[in-house]
Amino acid sequence: MTGAADESTASQVLSDAQVVLRPWTREDARFLVEASADPAIREYNGDHDRQGRPVPPPSTAQAQAMIAKFREHLDVFTVSGIPTGVVFLIEDAESGDPIGCCGVDSWTGEDVAQIGYWLVPGGRGRGHATRAVVLLTTWLFVLGAARVVLTVVAGNESSAAVARRAGFVHEGTMRSHAVWQGRRRDVLWFAALPSEWPSRTPGRALLT
Repeated sequence: MTGAADESTASQVLSDAQVVLRPWTREDARFLVEASADPAIREYNGDHDRQGRPVPPPSTAQAQAMIAKFREHLDVFTVSGIPTGVVFLIEDAESGDPIGCCGVDSWTGEDVAQIGYWLVPGGRGRGHATRAVVLLTTWLFVLGAARVVLTVVAGNESSAAVARRAGFVHEGTMRSHAVWQGRRRDVLWFAALPSEWPSRTPGRALLT
């Protein structure tokens, strides 16, 4: 990667007083490996086969390759303005510790963005996930998103609570949409619209 590309991707940082969303770096590979082994992240956010059996956590080399792909998506965004595949590492603003991940799964031709997020156990229970979702969603609305959606597997009550606290509205349930360890599971569908967003936003996204 060129120095110019490094500089452009490094400038994509979203922050408030409590959390920082920044690009992943090669040095974050160990954190990604350890986070990928967390049972809740494996169940609700990890990759599975068609029977819902989780894939093994990545090796350090595999994690570095994943992070390189994250950086490629961010480089493409700086040119195209389309943030599909842009993934941020979530840091605790006070300690600087990495605590999670959030990013843009897709951006359709009709300007609908879908996002996802997770936190490691040490980052949970302090409102950091809600703040990260607010920062990311606000940023997407600034980019021109007409709608931002996210999905939560039924039973993942903490993630559903994050969506609601951030200002997302539960629009329905996709029955038997996912699978885990051979059992079908419902998936909840949440969405936010820019016309509803200003009154719900507890913090302001700052692009530095």
